[in-house]
Amino acid sequence: MDRVAARQKAQALVSQMTIEEAVEQLSYQAPAIPRLGVPSYNWWNESLHGVARAGAATMFPQSIGMAAAFSPDQMKEMGEICAEEGRAKYNAAQRAGDHDIYKGLTFWSPNVNIFRDPRWGRGQETLGEDPELTSRLGCAFVEGLQGDGETMKAAACAKHFAVHSGPEDLRHEFNAVASPKDMEETYLPAFRALVQEAKVESVMGAYNRTNGELCCASPTLQAILRSWGYEGHFLSDCWAIRDFHEHHHVTDNAMQSAAEAINNGCDLNCGCTYEHSLLAAVQAGLVKPETVFASAVRLFTTRYLLGVMGEGSEYDSIPYTVIESEAHLAAAERAARRSCVLLKNDGLLPLDPGALRTVGVIGPNADSRCALTGNYHGTASRYITVQEGIQDALKGKARVLCSEGCHLYLDKLSDLSQFPDDRLSEAVAVAENSDAVVLVVGMDETLEGEQGDTGNQYASADKRDLLLPPCQRRLMDAVLAVGKPTVIVLMAGSAIDLAEAGEKANAILLAWYPGAQGGKAVADLLFGEASPSGKLPVTFYRNSQLDEMPDFTDYALKGRTYRYFEGEPLYPFGYGLTYGDTKVTAAKAAPEENGWRVEATVRNGGARFTEDVVQVYVQNEGSPNAPLHPRLCAFQRVALGVGEEKTVTLRVRADSVLVVDETGARRAEGQPVLYVGMNQPDTRSRALTGHESVRVKL
Repeated sequence: MDRVAARQKAQALVSQMTIEEAVEQLSYQAPAIPRLGVPSYNWWNESLHGVARAGAATMFPQSIGMAAAFSPDQMKEMGEICAEEGRAKYNAAQRAGDHDIYKGLTFWSPNVNIFRDPRWGRGQETLGEDPELTSRLGCAFVEGLQGDGETMKAAACAKHFAVHSGPEDLRHEFNAVASPKDMEETYLPAFRALVQEAKVESVMGAYNRTNGELCCASPTLQAILRSWGYEGHFLSDCWAIRDFHEHHHVTDNAMQSAAEAINNGCDLNCGCTYEHSLLAAVQAGLVKPETVFASAVRLFTTRYLLGVMGEGSEYDSIPYTVIESEAHLAAAERAARRSCVLLKNDGLLPLDPGALRTVGVIGPNADSRCALTGNYHGTASRYITVQEGIQDALKGKARVLCSEGCHLYLDKLSDLSQFPDDRLSEAVAVAENSDAVVLVVGMDETLEGEQGDTGNQYASADKRDLLLPPCQRRLMDAVLAVGKPTVIVLMAGSAIDLAEAGEKANAILLAWYPGAQGGKAVADLLFGEASPSGKLPVTFYRNSQLDEMPDFTDYALKGRTYRYFEGEPLYPFGYGLTYGDTKVTAAKAAPEENGWRVEATVRNGGARFTEDVVQVYVQNEGSPNAPLHPRLCAFQRVALGVGEEKTVTLRVRADSVLVVDETGARRAEGQPVLYVGMNQPDTRSRALTGHESVRVKL
């Protein structure tokens, strides 16, 4: 069913409703209307990296890890699997008459906010700090989730519109101030791409205000959204409308808040303000009945597009058995391998199982299931931690000694221990008796995440600094002091500075939150069954550089993200090593309709098969409005055997080489120059990889 037909059906249905019935349909828990044959429907469902909060489901790496693979194809595959498993769950729930939360087909994903500050706890939910990467990956996910069938397979949601990235503890009252340039250049592109290219079905507003206007009731943001041709529905973040009067103090009471929201384009309320106060607002003359009916039409248009109004769809026969199928689990495991980023390797990796008698596995995240999952996750039927993955890989080959080493953040593991660091001596003993050590440290959703999910002892769900908790730092120092060959496996959803430990370790593998079976993927990489190929979707800063950055509450881009950071990062955006040695040996560009066709010759001069990512950056030389550093404009994964050479074709869109001036206008300015390589064309990347990007003048 196309949108025109769905809208006509919605209009015909809504025209038969009373104002009371229509108001009820604008809450996320929409009740049935028996006299009209309308079934009840709960709009709230999640699928950030697999169907979430609804029991068993295939669990992919957390979004930031998926972004590290730089693979739209992989993102689309994840979206397709989310839709497939979501339909299977929906079908089973419908047969049981279960219409509760997390049982519907409207998934409030993806999060395409820009990860502008490394302290933001929810940054792990995003696709990184770059608008181009976020746009390409976000579009692919939406296309996979919504499908291209006669019926929409599931409905995606672009969130949180449009300027939202912490601090978490201020989000309910904060005003994010962003210049026209930063809006057009950084904060809006991904939302525009998801609307215009991927035809995303819904958009969610943010808790905060943007430039003084409530994001869930912003005339300016609504005008921008609808100017893009957006035809879907708009919803509030959960209980955000209540914030209007309780925290923002823009309105005086719930009735005024309900009116403010719906009069400024918010169709659906995740929360209870519409449920309790919208009808009163209509009766008081604050809201016109036709405004309510218009929102109801948009919502029922979505329901008709999904085929959930009793008419059926081609997806009704999807069986429950597709959930965690062999093919789906294999896709998640493949994604986990591709997501890991090799930050350092002095030659220790890959480890040779045949040369090892004993391997020590140490650290609070070594055997942690929580460190596999990130937030907004489902429940897997089986988990493989890093420790278990290593044990499985070395079974019958080498002994594995284990120690938790320390708590994730407390000074001791046992309340009865007299002294802190009560597992430190055990960890040192394990290291002393091992030929090589795998030290697994980092964070989990109890230390970084969304406000209110679990919270932490530092700063709501955000980080105060880029260091690991003191107990983990003491553990790393003690284990590294033993002097055995040591690889650090870092599990986190954001930039972490390992400080001296990072300098002393022989290798560092960033595993993010790799999904339910991520431990197997990590083991495959450590022992050379696959080559790491992930690239950083965010800049890794040194902890000391936080003092040089703008305040966390400052939404200006100057001084942050790779495009505007003035210092030398610890590890740059786009960086990641492999076990091969790939580089671009030649590149050329030719104009074509709507952009340029770039051909890059790539060669693997290393001794191992590997995958890698060709990256194209553009700089407008001589332009006063160009970002400080070249910006990503195209990328593509490539697989290369030993000594193999390939020519890869990439496409750079015409608007990618325009710059944005202070008024927010895009314009042709300066001399556009492309840099084609396997990483960003900065001095730090060159120092870490030994490779230069090829320069191509357009």
